[in-house]
Amino acid sequence: MRFTRRVASPVLLSCLFLAGCSSVPLGTSDPSSSGAGAPPTPASGDEGGARSIAVGAGPQKKYTVQQQPAAASCHYRYEKGEPLEDPQCTPGAISPAVTQANLKSTICRKGGYTSGVRPSTYITGKEKRLNAASYGFAGSMRDAEYDHLISLQLGGDPNDYRNLWVEPADPGHKKGSGVNNAKDPVETKLHTAVCAGKVTLTQAQQAIVIDWTTALAKLGLN
Repeated sequence: MRFTRRVASPVLLSCLFLAGCSSVPLGTSDPSSSGAGAPPTPASGDEGGARSIAVGAGPQKKYTVQQQPAAASCHYRYEKGEPLEDPQCTPGAISPAVTQANLKSTICRKGGYTSGVRPSTYITGKEKRLNAASYGFAGSMRDAEYDHLISLQLGGDPNDYRNLWVEPADPGHKKGSGVNNAKDPVETKLHTAVCAGKVTLTQAQQAIVIDWTTALAKLGLN
């Protein structure tokens, strides 16, 4: 058997005797590039600046009233007059029960999906009042929607407080006429696009948590 003798390069030998060289042992990786020191992998989202989305508990047989952010700790933002959630209070949360692989048996199935996972109004009514205090909302509760930021038809978590917020009425909304928000048809169009294979589930979820008013344009669906 022929043996090959390996000779260390002058650069490597010099490095071993210099105090300024890295202290990482030969044959190991730099701790900064290892799994222990790396940032956590986003729960949901593509690479390239996409926002990490939390994963909630998913559909439950029995829902309980969820604790809400502290009173007056959340602040609305506005885009061309349309209300947007506070990303610190309502960053969104997805359901682990809905994935790209099971769309046909969940959100895209015939006969519907959302009615089977939606919490009762007994639960959401109490949460809505608490969340209104979180946002300092003082308008008509009848005209405000307790909205899933990532809607149920897009795989949003049904009752995670991070995915629910009191959404004020749109600009020009007639007071006392009930809920009628421009965000709802955006969600429906995204759902249709996901089920038709025009965009992925993750793309739709990402677009709506970043800014629902630009979601369709961002995905080329407007």
